[in-house]
Amino acid sequence: MDPKVAPLASQEQFRDFAQTVIAPYAASHDRSQRICDHIVSSLAKAGYLAPFLPARWGGQSTTMATLGILHEEIGRACSSVRSLLTVHGMAAQSIFRWGSEAQREKWLERLVLGDAIGAFAISEPNAGSDVNGIETVAEPRTGGFVLNGQKKWITFGQIANVYVVLTRSEGKPTALLVERDRPGLTVTPISDVLGTRGSMLGLLTFEECFVPSENVLGRPGFGANPVALSALGLGRYSVASGSVGIAQACLDASYAYATSVQRFGVALKDHQLIQQMITQMIADVSAARLLCRQAGAMKDDKDPREIQQTFIAKYFASTAAMRAATNAVQIHGANGCSSAYPVERYLRDAKVMEIIEGSTQIQEITIASLGFQEFARQRPAATVALETKFA
Repeated sequence: MDPKVAPLASQEQFRDFAQTVIAPYAASHDRSQRICDHIVSSLAKAGYLAPFLPARWGGQSTTMATLGILHEEIGRACSSVRSLLTVHGMAAQSIFRWGSEAQREKWLERLVLGDAIGAFAISEPNAGSDVNGIETVAEPRTGGFVLNGQKKWITFGQIANVYVVLTRSEGKPTALLVERDRPGLTVTPISDVLGTRGSMLGLLTFEECFVPSENVLGRPGFGANPVALSALGLGRYSVASGSVGIAQACLDASYAYATSVQRFGVALKDHQLIQQMITQMIADVSAARLLCRQAGAMKDDKDPREIQQTFIAKYFASTAAMRAATNAVQIHGANGCSSAYPVERYLRDAKVMEIIEGSTQIQEITIASLGFQEFARQRPAATVALETKFA
């Protein structure tokens, strides 16, 4: 590991880094629609790029609980930078978990040290949450595959050096590592999106793009679905944690504004309906944070229930962030609609959290389905008798 990389310590350390190194540039990231040049190297030096990887690859075997706290504090400072940690981590985790020894040797240390940026390419023009709807095709050829198709809304697709690409090969799901400089791959920037505007989205177009067999993650017909499920689980957890950060930032901004501004001769904070909105934010932040902490602990314990818990955490935290941002803008009044105040950016970023890594509606369907499955496994005999009575 690079001796300049500091070990992870505490939430206080994360907060100090985020507020000192990242937060002063958050508005600039939003306006310029790209992150500042120093951000990646600063994250790497601090040890925040894929810190969950083992020391062999330059990581620090950080627990998922600690990773969630880190992503909360980065999300509190700038959602676009937190998005970088999300997709970069998803790519690193996929290579570590499913890659060959040669793939790990080639990429993992570079990803930790920031010498390469990873991105995860699932979404397409006609396939978002519907992984089974992927249309990008990897046609087998001698020594590899030829890719044709498009991947859209790829976070940090503009600057990534390697993409984990979900495709179909002979009708079977297949995951491939595709280097940015592969002939036949064109990256087109996507600009003017609603929120997380510094996340440098890209449209990847594959036209007769040859990828060698050694770039397959897992094997054709096996690799894509497990790769997608494990990576998306990490992505949901990161987005949930980052959503807590957005909600906390909204609360911080509302505290400051309601304390410093007077209306009708008294401080804004003394108006009861303002207090009502602040109370809802406090409760939402506390509940969302606890749900994320529980999900992280269950991941570390390898508790099979962590899958459902992560869905719940992402669902609640993202909607809580949206509620907090709406209230924060309302508390700021007309100023809340101005880019001179950060809450208008928080509102736009929060809306994105309800869409990415599984929309709110997808979460609702999934959580309910998992709930019914759990009920079917555990329902007591008295409940079965009652169901029979009213059948």
